[in-house]
Amino acid sequence: MRGVVVYESMFGNTRRVAEMITQALADAMEVRLLRADAVVAEDVQGIDLLVVGAPTHAWSMPRPNTRKGAPNNVRRPGSDLVLEPNADTSPGVREWLETLDDVHALAAVFDTRFNAPVMLTGRAATGIEKALQQHGFVMMSASESFRVDRQNHLLAGEVERASRWGRRLGEEAAARLKVTP
Repeated sequence: MRGVVVYESMFGNTRRVAEMITQALADAMEVRLLRADAVVAEDVQGIDLLVVGAPTHAWSMPRPNTRKGAPNNVRRPGSDLVLEPNADTSPGVREWLETLDDVHALAAVFDTRFNAPVMLTGRAATGIEKALQQHGFVMMSASESFRVDRQNHLLAGEVERASRWGRRLGEEAAARLKVTP
């Protein structure tokens, strides 16, 4: 089995979640971790599972204008945030999804968002899931949100939860594809 985890991250939270999911999936399949701006069409050809994640910005996936505002969070007094390399200028998940060809594989989606009701935060996962389905992917589980606090740091336990979710995805993909380890 082959899988790819694609992510976009501003301050490292979504990247860290993607890393944990990738590590957990590695027990069940050959898996690659790729930033959305580095994915080429060949990366997703012939895969069995695609996992995609992005931070939630303005109730949805990041857009060029919301990415440009990310450095403002780093410059706030008392902030200890560090901007991921080129996070404010590189294309992200939204733009990558627009270039994606039809691929028939399993998929799962996650986002990072503030720890508040979804009606106040929105979810990047909703748009990602819809776009993947339009490209022929079959969603294999409900999307997952990993929470950050108001200082934009992952809440305690979220990294471990990402690892558990990744392990479940690997087990479910193996069962659906009838692959034995």
